[in-house]
Amino acid sequence: MAEQTEGTTEIDATPAEVMEVITDFEAYPKWAQGVKKTEVKKEDSKGRPAEVFMEVGQMGVGAKYTLTYKYKAKDGGLSWTSKDASGAVKSIKGEYVLEPGKKGTKVTYRTTMELAISLPGLMKRQAEKTIINTALGGLKKRVESR
Repeated sequence: MAEQTEGTTEIDATPAEVMEVITDFEAYPKWAQGVKKTEVKKEDSKGRPAEVFMEVGQMGVGAKYTLTYKYKAKDGGLSWTSKDASGAVKSIKGEYVLEPGKKGTKVTYRTTMELAISLPGLMKRQAEKTIINTALGGLKKRVESR
């Protein structure tokens, strides 16, 4: 069964500054909790990452997958779909939506993950909390500290 996770935050930066951090995949292991390794496999015609391999691990559960990215116009965010996955994850879809906010950029994060393993409810909720915390809290901290 696919699990959906969603959250929103406001980041004190322009959408372009937020996109710069989101698309700097090589830096994810430095700030994105649970991301162990990343590698850009392909770029699009504008030189942006189009396929990125990731190795992740959290609470003794690990996965490896390659995500394909599509970009929204005018630094409006990006979406992703897993091309291949192994370990604890069967498939992933998601997006970052960036909109001008009252004080910077409103960032909405959504992801739907189909797991290859069964997790107890408590572990599942903890994993979802960690994903949102990293996707939004870690991103906010990284962008605003630059």
